[in-house]
Amino acid sequence: MAETGASPLPPTPPARSPLARAEHFVWLTARVLEQRLFAYDFRGGDAGPVETALDAYRNEDGGYGHGLEPDLRGPVSQPLHTARALRVLDAVGRCGGQRVERMCRYLTSVSTPDGALPAVRPGRHGYPVAPFVPVMDDPPGELLATGPVVGLLHRNEVWHAWLFRATDFCWRTVESLRTSHPYEVQAAVTFLDSAPDLPRAEAAADRLGRLVRAQRLAVLDPEDRDAYPVAPGYAPGEHHFPHDYARTTHSLARAWFTDAEMARSLDFLAAEQEEDGGWPVRRRRWAEAPALEARPGVTLDALRTLRTYGRPIA
Repeated sequence: MAETGASPLPPTPPARSPLARAEHFVWLTARVLEQRLFAYDFRGGDAGPVETALDAYRNEDGGYGHGLEPDLRGPVSQPLHTARALRVLDAVGRCGGQRVERMCRYLTSVSTPDGALPAVRPGRHGYPVAPFVPVMDDPPGELLATGPVVGLLHRNEVWHAWLFRATDFCWRTVESLRTSHPYEVQAAVTFLDSAPDLPRAEAAADRLGRLVRAQRLAVLDPEDRDAYPVAPGYAPGEHHFPHDYARTTHSLARAWFTDAEMARSLDFLAAEQEEDGGWPVRRRRWAEAPALEARPGVTLDALRTLRTYGRPIA
C-alpha cells in the first residue's frame, strides 16, 4: 500500500505494437529503399518513391549492383542483385514495362548455355563479398539464382525469349532434386508457386515437400531446434521453419505442414522480434554493414508473413 502523501506512481505506458516497434527500427536503421517499402506496405505510401529508390542500384547494362543484395558489395551487376530488384518491383506491382525488358536482356547476357543464372558472375573479383558466396571463374547455372527470377517473371506475366530456356532449366532441376538445402528449396518454391503448368507444379511441390520433411530441412518444433541439422556451410543455428518456405497462405509449400506446425512456426516468428523492433538475420555475420543493411529487409519479410497469416501486428 502506498504511504499517505506519497507521489502517485507514473502511469504505465501502453505497450507498443509489433508494427510500431518495427517502424521505429526501420526509420532508425534502414536504407531509403526499405524505408520506402515500409511506407508502401504499411502506411499507404505510393509505389513511385520505391521505384525511385531502386533506381540508385541500377546499372547501364540493365542489371543491378551497388550492394542491393547486402552480402555482395561493389557496383557490378549480378544476378542476385537483379533478383532482389525484381522482388521489390513485384512487391509494389511495377514488375513490367521497359525496365523489366532491360533486366531480361541483362539476364540473357549473363546466363549459361542452358539458360540458367549463376549466383555470382566472375566480375565479382576485387570487391568485398561474403565468404559463404562462391566466386568462380566459370560459374555454373543454379536453381538458387534462377528459380526466383523465373517465378517472379511468370507471376507478372512477363514474356521474353530467355524465359523458355530458363523455365526448362528450373523444371529439370526441381524435378531431379534428390538432396537439397533450405535456400535452394526456397528458390524452388518461388518458381513452383508461379510456374505456368499448375498440375505439374503441384506434383513437383508435393515431392519436394516430402524431401524437406525426410531430410529435416524445416524445424517443426521450435522448442527443440537443436534436434534439427544445420545445412553444411550454414552458420550455427541457421535453421529454417515452415513460414520460411510457405511465405503466404496460398503457397504450394503450405500443404507441407499441418496447422499445428504452422502455428508453432508463426508463434516463433512473432517472438523473434528483438528489443530494438527489428528481426534478426540468421545468416553468418561477416561484416558490420551487410548485417545492418540486411535486418530491415528481414523485418519487412517477417511483418508481411505475419500479416498474410492473419497474425496481429498493428
